[in-house]
Amino acid sequence: MKNAAAICVALLSAGMIAGQDRGKTEDIRDTFAGAWRLASLERPDADGKVQRINCSGSFIFTRDGHASVQVMERRPEAKSAAGPQQYSQGGYEASWGTYRVDERAHVFVFHIEGALVRSLIGKDLPRVYEFSGKQLIVKSTRSDEHWRVTWERY
Repeated sequence: MKNAAAICVALLSAGMIAGQDRGKTEDIRDTFAGAWRLASLERPDADGKVQRINCSGSFIFTRDGHASVQVMERRPEAKSAAGPQQYSQGGYEASWGTYRVDERAHVFVFHIEGALVRSLIGKDLPRVYEFSGKQLIVKSTRSDEHWRVTWERY
């Protein structure tokens, strides 16, 4: 038993037990953490032409893994061609929940706990992310969704 304890201590010291990822997760969560304002939202129209949507919004991430997003279109479209999943109702999107980050894949998964569009509740929404200067660029991982959102730090 002493040998097992010694091995655990050695592995912990070398950062080889699950805790080593915890530090990385905390580091990347520090990068996400804070308030982001919507800089741009682009999505294809019914003809497939990419359109910049006139909207505003915010995305809030906490260091402990919680998130909340709200987006309001200034002139909501009756139907968008963003994909089969409905994220907004009447030109307004609001949801909150938790998130986890896969830093290697540059993906975060937003687990929806509550939303204006109730069919989203309980879903995991994986999102490709990229940090560029003071911007966070987010896209869907789904091949049938072609939107792109750029967030900037407040």
